[in-house]
Amino acid sequence: MKVLPAVLALCMLFAAPAYAFESFVVKDIRVVGLERISAGTVFNYLPIKVGNTVTTASANEAIKALFKTGFFRDVIIDRKGDTLVVRVVERPSIANIKLTGVKELDKSALKKGLAQVGLAKGRVLDKSVLDQMEQDLKAQYFARGYYAVKIKSTVTPRPRNRVDVNVAVSEGQVAKIRQITIVGNHSFSEKKLLNQFKLSTPTLFSFLTKNDQYSKQQLTGDLENLRAFYQNQGFLNFNIDSTEVSISPDKRQIYITVNITEGRRYMVSGYKLAGNLIIPAKTMRTLISVKPGAVFSRKQVVDSEKRISTRLGDLGYAFANVNAMPEIDRKNATVAFTFYVDPGRRVYVRRVNFFGNNSTDDDVLRREMRQFEGASFSSSNIKLSRRLLQRLSLFDSVNVETPAVPGTSDEVDMNVKVKERLVNNFMAGIGYSDVDHLLLTASVTFQNLFGTGRQLSTSVDTSSYDKHVDVTYTNPYYTLNGVSRSLSIYDQQINASAAYIAAYDSSTVGAAVLYGIPVGEFRTVNIGLGVERVALGVDAGSALVAQNFVAKYGTDNSVVKGTLGWDRNTLDNPIFPRKGTYQNIGAEVTVPGSNLEYYLIRLKTGGYQPLSSRLTLEGRAEYDFGGGYGNTQDLPFYKNFYAGGSSTVRGFSPESLGPKDVGGPNPTLPVGGDRRVLANASLLFPVPGTAADNKSMRLSVFTDAGMVYGTGQPVELGQLRYAAGLAFHWYSPVGPLSISVAEPLNKKPGDNTELFQFTLGTTFQ
Repeated sequence: MKVLPAVLALCMLFAAPAYAFESFVVKDIRVVGLERISAGTVFNYLPIKVGNTVTTASANEAIKALFKTGFFRDVIIDRKGDTLVVRVVERPSIANIKLTGVKELDKSALKKGLAQVGLAKGRVLDKSVLDQMEQDLKAQYFARGYYAVKIKSTVTPRPRNRVDVNVAVSEGQVAKIRQITIVGNHSFSEKKLLNQFKLSTPTLFSFLTKNDQYSKQQLTGDLENLRAFYQNQGFLNFNIDSTEVSISPDKRQIYITVNITEGRRYMVSGYKLAGNLIIPAKTMRTLISVKPGAVFSRKQVVDSEKRISTRLGDLGYAFANVNAMPEIDRKNATVAFTFYVDPGRRVYVRRVNFFGNNSTDDDVLRREMRQFEGASFSSSNIKLSRRLLQRLSLFDSVNVETPAVPGTSDEVDMNVKVKERLVNNFMAGIGYSDVDHLLLTASVTFQNLFGTGRQLSTSVDTSSYDKHVDVTYTNPYYTLNGVSRSLSIYDQQINASAAYIAAYDSSTVGAAVLYGIPVGEFRTVNIGLGVERVALGVDAGSALVAQNFVAKYGTDNSVVKGTLGWDRNTLDNPIFPRKGTYQNIGAEVTVPGSNLEYYLIRLKTGGYQPLSSRLTLEGRAEYDFGGGYGNTQDLPFYKNFYAGGSSTVRGFSPESLGPKDVGGPNPTLPVGGDRRVLANASLLFPVPGTAADNKSMRLSVFTDAGMVYGTGQPVELGQLRYAAGLAFHWYSPVGPLSISVAEPLNKKPGDNTELFQFTLGTTFQ
């Protein structure tokens, strides 16, 4: 029985954070045990001041306050006469923190994260924070499939109450999904169901897509995709009964088992409309894709709700709510829907505000707005406005928010936040391409001249065969209704023999004006007029076509030429697009009565289609042709088309495909032709290790096709040359860089090939 009082006394001793004493008035405060922390810091956090009356309760509160700072590992408050004595033991500070073995994660970003939670040089070490850091770091590795990761933190004491912290990481190998099994499926094969998953067992492209690495979040998404697939096929009561994820003892193989119950397939018995039908019922029914007698599809129901909400949003009902409520007949396996429509109040846009356009005038942004101040809210116009701003190529990002105006129920503001990119620049450098070879360039470009959105560029380029000076000024809003105007003057000197094509010299001086007339948000008609003087130089060593042309038309010719074009462009990004199409029809025709009378027609089309978050399919085709008319029989030879090289058909030498200088002094040199066919198909994907939306570099697997045909030759697609390969594109600090490795697929005798080709300092094609 004597033991119990002793135990109780001992518990009370350890439970009491301060000595119990009678209340007293503090006349002085003394802090004992400080090494690095100043007494002023303690006084700042200590809730007791000189002159206060101290009780046991207030002393305990003071201890809690000092512990809360995280600076101390022990605090005792004592009394010595009328002096309050605060005895502390400081936590050690971090002298150095070191990460070892980290390869999968960004070490610099990881150190920033550690600093944010208090693990940084000079900060006080909190062991609980260090332990939590280990768990969080483990979770990051688990999310990347590194289930065998081992993390050990070591704290090494140093003089003056400091410590070194070393976080040693042994990452191990990433765990791969070995098997995914679906149990309970009867209507669909397991293969078809697994096609709904992004996670999979290792495939040829897994090193790019990382789809063989288990992720709890991705599995949740895949299960939702599976549910959507079944419900889109009529299985209204489909259920996922359980999901089991197991890992092999060596933590390198993941096994996933999904147990499902399909249920019965339901048919749609009908639907009806209810609520406040702002839109006529007849019109609203055209927005509903659910059809009586058809198999139930969740996608059709959701799409119908969205279409009705969007239509109401375009009419100003920004907060419209549309819900499809099912009425299930389990006996007959049918379902009927009632679309309840609540449009809410009509909303108006009070103001359109711009943020982040530090160098760009508001007018440049405002003229792209299709949602106007004071007008009713329109979701379609807001989306279109954002898209048009992105196409300006002045901003890295454009974000739009529509917060409600405080104190009102029918007004919102449209806040447009942009992040400007550096578009006004001076550049001088050295480039290289497989066509131009060494390229010296200097340019001054103002894509946003004085913040007005106007463009002024002056460039001087010198390569082994081409030297030219060009000055261009463009006003994208020459008129208030969006007609653009470009003025340009240029001087070009060509020594074609240095480019290993039809040997001749030329000197071209010209000037042109071009107007772009919008005929829709994504369509433009281009009309231009220019004058050009071409002086040719040929000798006995020049190509036969050059000698014959000069003999017939002379060495000096001047022309007045008109240009007419039509463009349609819905690409989502001007640099690295992932979605959208483009079409272009361009014509260049000299005015009758010019020294030379000829025409050129160019037809282009292409597009991008995302296949997944990381894969994009690109396709494009081009057909160009030209000829003479009036007093000019053929297309002037220096206007001929060429193919081969990094911008047309990779794998073949630059401009080498098509007719040669047969009968001339250089029978193996290409002379080009008056017709050209080009085509390309590419699978685009991010560089391994980079983000899916990386805007500076990407890779592609491609197939190119093309051929040039001379005067009188039929356009035979059987003559097309094909090549396939891998390309790397990068907007590097010194300019655009493109590298390709390509192998011709149907090389013919006389063809010149190049396995490796690259371009630096010139625009991507």
